[in-house]
Amino acid sequence: MFSNVRGQLRATLDEIAEAGLLKPERVITTPQSAEVGVAGREVLNFCANNYLGLADHPEVVAAAKEALDRWGFGMASVRFICGTQEVHKELESRLSDFLGMEDTVLYSSCFDANGGVFETLLDAQDAVISDALNHASIIDGIRLSKAQRLRYANRDMAELEARLKESSEARRRLIVTDGVFSMDGYVAPLREICDLADRYDAMVMVDDSHAVGFVGPTGRGTPELHGVTDRVDIITGTLGKALGGASGGYVAARAEICALLRQRSRPYLFSNSLAPVIAAASLRILDLLETTSEARERLRANTARFRAKMTEAGFDILPGDHPIVPVMIGDAAEAGAMAERLLDLGIYVVGFSYPVVPHGRARIRVQLSAAHREEDVDRAVDAFVRARG
Repeated sequence: MFSNVRGQLRATLDEIAEAGLLKPERVITTPQSAEVGVAGREVLNFCANNYLGLADHPEVVAAAKEALDRWGFGMASVRFICGTQEVHKELESRLSDFLGMEDTVLYSSCFDANGGVFETLLDAQDAVISDALNHASIIDGIRLSKAQRLRYANRDMAELEARLKESSEARRRLIVTDGVFSMDGYVAPLREICDLADRYDAMVMVDDSHAVGFVGPTGRGTPELHGVTDRVDIITGTLGKALGGASGGYVAARAEICALLRQRSRPYLFSNSLAPVIAAASLRILDLLETTSEARERLRANTARFRAKMTEAGFDILPGDHPIVPVMIGDAAEAGAMAERLLDLGIYVVGFSYPVVPHGRARIRVQLSAAHREEDVDRAVDAFVRARG
């Protein structure tokens, strides 16, 4: 049987390659950092989600090593059987305090967190209203539920209000949005969303994976940025980006929501517990975030410098002040080719094309880090100018 399937799959892969949409995986031979080893050479890394430069931070690494000796390597169990250690409960409590929420539930990833919320909270009597550019994990999580599904154009409050009116007969309504849209770096208008939620008696959920740790006055994310922390019902996020870059996710929410997730959320009930070493290292990361703003300030300075210099050089970059900086190319094949030229010039970036972004909207998504130096930023801009030809 597979001999027939093999040919079909190879034909599909050939089509992907011919369209310039193939996504190669480069092997990094060093720890994740501002400079990494790729293809036998050291290159500047401008494509990781290592926003605060904590992936190889000495204090984080030291906390992880200590945790291995104290807590062991893994739990070999799910949480409700014998997979809960003190370190898991401590991290949940600390995240709740940090995010200003009543409780937190840890997951093995934010993809699992988003996959476990909707089916648990909503059924056929309910409605979920989702931004059109929400992350794939939100889209997949919504598909698992039996709730009525409505969508509004990215950050379009008039269309969101129309969807709220359409769903007026629903028992529960949940508005869900990314806090920061990962392909564009745009920030959701949370204050306006919360105003509409109050007017139409809906709940609000925010996936803040690309914000927690560095967005907002103290790095507590887009709800803090917009002053609506007490008006957001559910925050999902990851430990795999600004908060150390390892793995793990969470749902921080109203107490009753978290209590029900512990009883009914399938990715929580049927997945192994978060590795204790990650939980312990994440606690050290929260200590760092609460005692110094140096990394956040450096990240903001690097972002402003790169955006200004790229604009001055005539590149088409999407507006904003987030460290995700999409350099718009348009053609998928050209985006991939330009990324290859940049790698030859010592700058590691990746071209993004369909289905990650719409047809004709291919781009190179540059991601700034607090680990970058000013000269690194300037070198990246110079390389873009040279790669453009």
